[in-house]
Amino acid sequence: IGMDEMILREASDEKIKNYAADIKSSGKTLLNIINDILDFSKIEAGKMQIIPSQYDLSSFCNDIVNMIAKRASDKNLKLNINIDSKSPNSLFGDETRVKQCVLNLLTNAVKYTHEGSVSLDILSTKIGDAKVKLRFTVSDTGIGIKQEDIAKLVTPFERVEEARNRTIEG
Repeated sequence: IGMDEMILREASDEKIKNYAADIKSSGKTLLNIINDILDFSKIEAGKMQIIPSQYDLSSFCNDIVNMIAKRASDKNLKLNINIDSKSPNSLFGDETRVKQCVLNLLTNAVKYTHEGSVSLDILSTKIGDAKVKLRFTVSDTGIGIKQEDIAKLVTPFERVEEARNRTIEG
């Protein structure tokens, strides 16, 4: 990934830059997979930690869009991000874990949507003077899930309709 950053900085040929951008995207995806595996190991060992810090909702959303926009664009999907105007920009929490959850939901939405759109709605509810509850809703125009398969969504390593989805990775 570091060497690719050098190519992106120094290359003048647009074709090379496009290849390098694809390498960057693929490298980041691979790094995310490795980090997910490490997180599973931490969870199994009881070592997962929530590390709260100050972060900006606008930066959070920008990062999410940067990570998912290319996948959506490659499939000609419209990506919609809707943020409740009441949502504060300055937040305190574990940005990495929240981002990980939202990104997993969006990635699945793009993966199982062949045409139309994927949307992320962020709603805010004030629950005290200094606390807010954020609700992240991901919706899409994808293939959907049968009612009888809903319970499988929270079963580790379970896939819905294996035969129909065999060509979809993950």
